[in-house]
Amino acid sequence: MVLCVQHSQNNVNIWVDADACPVVIKDILYRAAERTETQLTLVANQSITIPPSRYINSLRVASGFDVADNEIVKRLSTGDLVITSDIPLAADAIEKGAVVLSPRGELYTTDNIRARLSMRDFMETLRLSGVDTGGPPALNQNDRKVFANYLDKLLSKHIKNN
Repeated sequence: MVLCVQHSQNNVNIWVDADACPVVIKDILYRAAERTETQLTLVANQSITIPPSRYINSLRVASGFDVADNEIVKRLSTGDLVITSDIPLAADAIEKGAVVLSPRGELYTTDNIRARLSMRDFMETLRLSGVDTGGPPALNQNDRKVFANYLDKLLSKHIKNN
């Protein structure tokens, strides 16, 4: 199913790599989209239940490696906000002029994304050689607060600039 995404009154869209986005982060995004009248699109390779809203859409893509990521990059515009913890997607989105925020509230930038890609590749090499690198810690209350605060700051800045 493909939904037509309209630009919101403040001309920024929020794109969410929704397959791995925590539910609590989606809830924060839903509230922010409504409050700021910002178009929010969750992209995933499975159906996602979203609240009824003229600002919130979901886009289901085919299953496959990087299909959702590629669709986000294809559709985003300069200045859009992308929510993802996927480092290669973050790098592609930054290259296309997007602002990228992780669900933990980390802002990915041209200054830090190369180091993140190098670390990701290093950890992948360790995993492929049989080293158990573990995973990221569970999302905690502080992570949610940092994310919500950064999201508010980014949306307020963008609305002020328009």
